[in-house]
Amino acid sequence: MRQAGRYLPSYRELRARNTFEQMVRDPDLCCEAAVQPIDRFPLDAAIIFSDILVTLEAVGCPVAYESGRGPQITAPLRDPADVDRLRPTSDAARFLGVAPEAIRRFRGLRPEVPIFGFCGAPWTLFCYLVEGGGSDDWIAPKRFVQEHPAAARVLLDRLADIVGDLLQAQVEAGAAAVQIFDTWAGCLDGDGFQQWALPGVARALSRVKGAPTIWFTRDASPFLPYAHQTGASVIGLDWRTDIARARTLLGNVPVQGNLDPVALFTPETVAERVDAICDAAGPTGHIFNLGHGVLPGTPVEGVEAMVQAVVRRGERR
Repeated sequence: MRQAGRYLPSYRELRARNTFEQMVRDPDLCCEAAVQPIDRFPLDAAIIFSDILVTLEAVGCPVAYESGRGPQITAPLRDPADVDRLRPTSDAARFLGVAPEAIRRFRGLRPEVPIFGFCGAPWTLFCYLVEGGGSDDWIAPKRFVQEHPAAARVLLDRLADIVGDLLQAQVEAGAAAVQIFDTWAGCLDGDGFQQWALPGVARALSRVKGAPTIWFTRDASPFLPYAHQTGASVIGLDWRTDIARARTLLGNVPVQGNLDPVALFTPETVAERVDAICDAAGPTGHIFNLGHGVLPGTPVEGVEAMVQAVVRRGERR
């Protein structure tokens, strides 16, 4: 979960020389950022450096990353006519080559280290396209699906096909697994999730062959009974989700998660938190991870303590 980031001094040095836009659009910089955590910690796998919104360039909606405001869409979608003006799906592939190429370059540098690819899920991409940026309540996309359901379905299906093809391209480039982030599916109720978020994830993941797939959303607890319908090999769990309850609901489906990222700010207690999560998750089918990304300002010592605790846990098995 955001292995490369502002908590690492080497990453801050890299960012001081490059804007975020430059980094996510340059496979060499993406590869360099992905290598940094592997060189610093004994991690079991790397995660390619990218952003969940790079996919939007494929439909003709580039993203501006503004300091203090987060990602901004210069021309958000407001009605069905806006959906019609988007770039055809058939043209998408030529705009999505950075992450797969970065994975190929990583595999050339660190062939012994598995690397994960990822991208944003259709509903989350839809949220940004319609809202025009980040939001606490996502009123605009929720209104759009109510007022223009047919246009919303067309757009979500188009996004699902692009997302699935991008994930498959990452697999073909050498990704050992790929993860789909539906960060904002939690803004929906159960019916809304089943109608608007779930079908896009299932459609996207149905296009991915040759590697395990991971589905993650924040606030996952209400949706666990439907999670198997995503078709994902692994279900990612946020830090609010009780991992023991999740294992009961999901049966034999492997899980990923789910340490609260704030726990890393107190390195002296991280090992206890790691052990508690591993005990609750059980002995098999669990990828230890955070329940969301590493936060800015996180001490490197906290990440180190977490990794060491997981390594010790593995050695005792």
